[in-house]
Amino acid sequence: MSKDLFLKIIAGEVPSEKVYEDEHTFAFLDINPNNPGHTLVVPKKYSRNIIDIEEEDWLNLMKTARKLAPIIMKAMGATGVNVYMNNEPSAFQVIFYTHVHIIPRHDDDRLEVWKGRPYKSEEEQKEVADKIRSLL
Repeated sequence: MSKDLFLKIIAGEVPSEKVYEDEHTFAFLDINPNNPGHTLVVPKKYSRNIIDIEEEDWLNLMKTARKLAPIIMKAMGATGVNVYMNNEPSAFQVIFYTHVHIIPRHDDDRLEVWKGRPYKSEEEQKEVADKIRSLL
């Protein structure tokens, strides 16, 4: 899907259930929620995802997500919350406009998260950490 969808939602050209707006961010209900109250938070200034968002825009986005997460939990009577985002197609990003999902969770909602796998060895773990540290 095109980034234009979110730009049109922010501009009011495409209907949405807005739950919050400030100078830098806009939040609205996801039309295909994992649970009722599933909210998307977007910066008003376009960026594709976490890879290219400017630091100030990222901080404003996270400030809004932090503000809304406990409010959404309380409003939905949730016992937990997931805050996440998808970045690039291999991570299931579909709309190429930076956005964060806030999903209220309940003990019995049966939503599943991915399962991890341990490193094959301590050496593999060290090699991975070395690769990351070498680029810092």
